[in-house]
Amino acid sequence: MHNPEPYEIFINILNSLNIKYCVTGSIASIIYGEPRLTHDIDIIVLLRPQDINNLEIGFPKKDFYIPPGEILELERRRQVRGHFNIIHHRTGFKADIYLCGTDEFMLWAITNNRSYEIGKITINLAPPEYVIIKKLEFFRESESSKHLTDIRSILANQDQLINKEMLDELIQERNLNKEFAAVLPQK
Repeated sequence: MHNPEPYEIFINILNSLNIKYCVTGSIASIIYGEPRLTHDIDIIVLLRPQDINNLEIGFPKKDFYIPPGEILELERRRQVRGHFNIIHHRTGFKADIYLCGTDEFMLWAITNNRSYEIGKITINLAPPEYVIIKKLEFFRESESSKHLTDIRSILANQDQLINKEMLDELIQERNLNKEFAAVLPQK
């Protein structure tokens, strides 16, 4: 039996449902950077009212934990920080679903996603600038060095893809200079 990657289980279904999304977090870091182990996937979703019923059909309760429709609707209506999880029973893989609401940066990430073909799967990734900024913010909160390692890997492997001017502007706007300095080699 084929052991699926965390992204396969969730992305195939989201693609079939025509729900606007982009993958961020560890999976985006792995694809843009270097492999590492993860058992979950972070997905930004632009959820429309009609998508709730489709999610319940696409992720059947016999195979997945998914919150009830009324909880999905409650999260969909949040202006910021709407969130829920979907868990695949057989593998234990988890999708953290983050809803755009009115968050302009998340909307920008979905609008400017990058599609990649991995095997037979098309996966939409958040732009590398988004992934780097979010990793810097997570580093500021947690001081976990894995975020710095991921950022270094993305910078090393995607130098031509990254809009450095935009990244610099985002770092300035979000006051992440100190965190980004920790990414750079010490002189």
